[in-house]
Amino acid sequence: MSLFDNFNVAGSAMNAQSLRLNLVASNMANADTITQNPDEAYRARHPVFQQVLQDADNQATGVRMVAVVENQSPIPVRHQPGHPLADENGNIYSSNVNMVEQMVDMISASRSYQSNVEVFNTSKQLLLQTLRLGS
Repeated sequence: MSLFDNFNVAGSAMNAQSLRLNLVASNMANADTITQNPDEAYRARHPVFQQVLQDADNQATGVRMVAVVENQSPIPVRHQPGHPLADENGNIYSSNVNMVEQMVDMISASRSYQSNVEVFNTSKQLLLQTLRLGS
């Protein structure tokens, strides 16, 4: 693995964490949505990542998002017969977004992004120092 490969790995990891943060933001924005049909209720979305392998020697050269899966936990039901979106039984259905889980995921993604920025910057500094040694 060359020093230049570090940039690809760190860059793809930063991209992955950015996508993860976008999904967290979307989940948090839709946390309070309600509907009159449980099939239409917003379900929390989570990314699925896969490492990218180099063909020659099966070394990891990055990460990519391969799918977005929806949380399959039950949709919360509340009995509010006076609500304008209540169904014929007086129930409304809200999203299954857990705000505590989303906050933890947001902090984790943010710190992972910051760590990869540090890897990127350290690799850059090492490369610059190597070039200075050669001159």
